Amino acid sequence: MSKLLIVGTVAFDAIETPFGKTDKILGGAATYISLSASQFGVHSGIVSVVGGDFPKSYLEKLNSKNINTDGIEIIEDGKTFFWSGKYHNDLNSRDTLITDLNVLANFNPVVPESFKDADFLMLGNLHPSVQMDVINQLPKKPKLVVLDTMNFWMDNTLKELMEVIAKIDVITINDEEARQLSGEYSLVKAAQKIYTMGPKYVVIKKGEHGALLFHEDNVFFAPALPLEEVFDPTGAGDTFAGGFIGYIAKTGDISFENMKRAVISGSNLASFCVEKFGTERMENLQQSEIQQRLLQFKQLTQFEIEIN
Repeated sequence: MSKLLIVGTVAFDAIETPFGKTDKILGGAATYISLSASQFGVHSGIVSVVGGDFPKSYLEKLNSKNINTDGIEIIEDGKTFFWSGKYHNDLNSRDTLITDLNVLANFNPVVPESFKDADFLMLGNLHPSVQMDVINQLPKKPKLVVLDTMNFWMDNTLKELMEVIAKIDVITINDEEARQLSGEYSLVKAAQKIYTMGPKYVVIKKGEHGALLFHEDNVFFAPALPLEEVFDPTGAGDTFAGGFIGYIAKTGDISFENMKRAVISGSNLASFCVEKFGTERMENLQQSEIQQRLLQFKQLTQFEIEIN
């Protein structure tokens, strides 16, 4: 079985949408990524940090999904990273109300010995220096290294981010971030510019409008499933990334053709994530539901046409 190493935040979120609000609940990029990847039966481990206020029951919840938490440092006298946000009526835009870095402010990642030989590495959205630190702790480069990042790091730590981008195979960012990173408005031109920075594959997420996969002269588009209700978009991008790398880790195939299937798998799982607050939907997801919705994706994109 492939080993998947996931680096990212394990956190508390407090979320408000037009449909309701929560107190502090389980959140963080690594949490969503790992819960999503766990659907493929891969053996994954998280590198992150939490405070003494982080419930042991949350760690046990991750362990029950075959997610190794040995790499989650617990700083007993510290507080866990906390984010609070309020979504607007369209659910595409939000206001960040609180960002308390807490123990994340001085985080020095330590990769457990048992995951230093990881076959796949998923660098969740974090400070680029932390991502680079993890890369440098692995004696051998994994079969595939995937990076997720955001405009905050482009604005504040561009030099460090570019050094990480030079060492990865796949970058996943949204359309706004792709334009900022490349300086190109056309997403095709943006992907071409980003290739020159290091990655062989570029995945551009477009939220409710699907995702694009670029590799050399090849382009693949995966739609997002039209949903009757979107309850909470928090973590959807991380769930997509987890589904993407989870599918690849399960199959062990890093070809462009298989990455197409991985993009569909990521989109499929992200469509579940938005149906409930936080991680609730991902924690209770059944394989039968995943397979049924995959069939919907297939029907959405499959057609026959005569070409002369």
